[in-house]
Amino acid sequence: MHAIILKRLGLAAAVSAAFATGAIAAEGGAGFYLLGSKGPAAAITPPPGVFFQNDFYFYTGDLGGNRALPTGGRLAVGVQGDAAIELPTVLWVLPEDVLGGHLGLGATLPIGWKKTSADATLAGPLGGTGSASVSDSIFTVGDPIASAFLGWEQGSFYWQVGTLVNIPIGDYQDGEISNIAFHHWGADVFAAATWLDPNIGLDLSGVIGMTFNAENPATDYRTGNEFHFEWAAVQHFNEQFDAGLVGYYYDQVTGDSGDGAKGPFKGRAAAIGATIGWNFKAGELPISTRIKYFHEFAVENRAEGDAVFLTISMPLSITKPMNVAAQ
Repeated sequence: MHAIILKRLGLAAAVSAAFATGAIAAEGGAGFYLLGSKGPAAAITPPPGVFFQNDFYFYTGDLGGNRALPTGGRLAVGVQGDAAIELPTVLWVLPEDVLGGHLGLGATLPIGWKKTSADATLAGPLGGTGSASVSDSIFTVGDPIASAFLGWEQGSFYWQVGTLVNIPIGDYQDGEISNIAFHHWGADVFAAATWLDPNIGLDLSGVIGMTFNAENPATDYRTGNEFHFEWAAVQHFNEQFDAGLVGYYYDQVTGDSGDGAKGPFKGRAAAIGATIGWNFKAGELPISTRIKYFHEFAVENRAEGDAVFLTISMPLSITKPMNVAAQ
C-alpha cells in the first residue's frame, strides 16, 4: 500500500475547532475545543504547503430532568440544543525544519446555526427570578481560532504537540441562551501520537489535551479547566477506503468560578462511534473525505447527545513532496 495515501493530505491531524458538544460543565453548555475533532492520523503532519479543510459539524443533545445550564447570565432548566456549524480551516506547514520537526500554522472561522430551548430560565441572585419556557436560535459567525503545532516522525511512529487559541471577536449576543461565539479568551494545549503501519494499513491514534478559559466579561463567568482524550483505531483496506472506531473522554477538572457562576458545574462524559474515510482525485487534485459519528454515554452533570462530522480536505499548494517511498 502506498504510504503517502495513509498520510491523508486532509487536515485531520491539524484541524482546529470552535464549538464543542453541549456540556453543562461550561458556560453556555459549550467549550471552544471541539470534542471529536481529532481522529485517525491525529499526529501525522501534512507535507510542507498550504491546505484547506472544511468540517461540517452537527450536534443534538438533551440535558434532561431538572438540571440547570449556565448560559447568557442565567440558569436554563430542561435544556435541549441543536447546532449545525461550518468550520473552514486554512493550514500552512512551513518547509523549514524546526527542532527536528515541521511547524504548522492554522486559522478557523466558525459559521453556523444553533438553537437552544429551555423549559424555564432563572436569573438574579441565587436564581431568584424565573421565566417561562424559551427558545432561542441564531445564525452567525463565531470566534476565530488560531492554531500552531510541531510534528515529528520516526518510522511508523508520529507525534505532535500544539495549541489552539480562541480569539473573542465573534458575534456574541449578550443575555441570549444561544451563542456560537464565547466572548472570552481561551487556550488549548495538546499532545498527539499515531502508530501507522503502511504494510498492514492499521492506524492507532490518541490525543490528550487541556483547555484553559478566561472570564467572560459580559457574564462574570469563568469556565473551569477541561481535560479531553480522543482515540481512533482505523483499518485502511486500500488506497481509497478506510473504516474504524473513534471515541473521546471529557472531564472538567476544576469548577466554574466568577461572580456569575452559581455553582462549579463540573461534568464528565464519554463517547464512542465509527468513522469511514474515502480518498479520490478531482482531475489531478487529491481530495480526502471523512465522516465520524459519536454517541455519548456515562454522562454526569452535562447534556447527553450525538455528534456527526463531515470533512473534506485538499492541498492548495505543496512546497515539496513527502519523503515517503511507495510500498
